[in-house]
Amino acid sequence: MTGELRSTYLASPEGRLHVHSAGEPGAPPVLLLSGAGVDNALLSWRHLIPVLAGGHHVLALDWPKQGRSRPWSGRVTHERMLRCVTDVLDRFGLRSAALVGLSQGGALALATAIEHPDRVDRLVALAPAGILSFPPVVHQALWLTAKLPLLNSVLPTAMLGSRERIAGFARKALFAGPVRDFEDVIDEIEAEVREGGAGSSDWQNASIGPLRMRVDLRPRLREIVCPTLIIQGDKDVGVPPARARDAAALIPGGRFELLRGVGHWSNRQVPAQVNALVAGFLQPMDGADPLG
Repeated sequence: MTGELRSTYLASPEGRLHVHSAGEPGAPPVLLLSGAGVDNALLSWRHLIPVLAGGHHVLALDWPKQGRSRPWSGRVTHERMLRCVTDVLDRFGLRSAALVGLSQGGALALATAIEHPDRVDRLVALAPAGILSFPPVVHQALWLTAKLPLLNSVLPTAMLGSRERIAGFARKALFAGPVRDFEDVIDEIEAEVREGGAGSSDWQNASIGPLRMRVDLRPRLREIVCPTLIIQGDKDVGVPPARARDAAALIPGGRFELLRGVGHWSNRQVPAQVNALVAGFLQPMDGADPLG
């Protein structure tokens, strides 16, 4: 698949933002947004890109400090991440696009639809972040972890210092059953860890305030006006399925799909199921004019 991809770099004062693209530029556009930590555009969307590229202009963003968007200086705030999304749309001359995001990328897709409703045609969020809150003691522990580089960067990188540990982490935290290309996934994670470590992202760290979540999209989900699908694994240990279901219910006309026996990284555990859901949901876009 990688031989069919094109690369574009967007220059900024902090570094170069990398975007994979595939499909015909004149086709309905869709922008894919990966998760946080040991993820990047191809890690998340390796199986979805070729499925969508037959009928869409597919863009897949490497978030700052992930994949080929390195080196990158400074902290990457929620506002800066939102600007990454609109910068990509602007660079490719797109008035609007469909957004598909996983976890952190799901949160940024939802936030973009809230802050820039005219730029999002349709939205798919897989196990989205930005819809969670935690009991006081748990919250304080998370906030402390986010504040201390030893806890949010040094120790996680050390804990994923071998292939065996990476595989154990993936089985426990990312998946809830067999993965057909599991060894390939571990190879890809291992390469990302070597390149950038295994800590939480700037966005994750900044989203947790001392008393409450700084990024909590739930009060504004009713503002989303585009067709929206939330996909959730029922065995996800990071995003409770009930929270995702409740979030979908807050979005006018929001649709919810629960995948049985599936963990957080549904797009790599059961790509055929996820690909079919996403492609089917984006199908009504066909024939739209992406450039206005």
